[in-house]
Amino acid sequence: MTSSALLIIGAGGHGRVVADAAASAGWTVAGFLDDGISPGTMVSGIPVLGPATALASRRSEFNQVIVAVGDATTRLGLIKHCMDAGLEVPVLVHQSAVVSSHAKLGAGTVVLAQAAINSGARIGMGVILNTGATVDHDCVLGDGVHVCPGAHLAGDVEIGKGSWIGIGSCVREGTRIGASVTVGAGSTVVADIADRQTVMGVRATARATV
Repeated sequence: MTSSALLIIGAGGHGRVVADAAASAGWTVAGFLDDGISPGTMVSGIPVLGPATALASRRSEFNQVIVAVGDATTRLGLIKHCMDAGLEVPVLVHQSAVVSSHAKLGAGTVVLAQAAINSGARIGMGVILNTGATVDHDCVLGDGVHVCPGAHLAGDVEIGKGSWIGIGSCVREGTRIGASVTVGAGSTVVADIADRQTVMGVRATARATV
């Protein structure tokens, strides 16, 4: 638990969920930065302080910053910008989530309500493990991966940078999924998937190159 002041970049739906997770873990959320919402607007009782470009001018108001932006490329770019500016980008874990002490999580990763990460998992930078998602033992997730609500990864699954594992999906143990892959909602992945593919359905197979 922490009492530090936290700034959240992104005040959309994901940003609001991240703010709730932060509050559950004892953070004080100083405010949001969002390019599409007018400064002074209250979002879930938290003020929007300005656009993302206001980051430097608002540094006195927070200790740490989380990027709550859905697009992986944008999210990772903003995290790098924050780190290059000397800002601390913590890992944020909802109070109800379970994370093994033998798992490793990269900067800017968020673990939301009732998610679970088991022993030996290695999670990259800026990963989203959404509500009720599970990551079993020895999985390796690259930077910017998003495991959507209710998706489940069996043991020893590897997922490349920026891939999206859709809501309610399952991935069989030992499976290798490449970078920039999209797994459709409710899919069951039972074989390796190459980079930049979109897959869907039971025994999911590639349908299109992205």
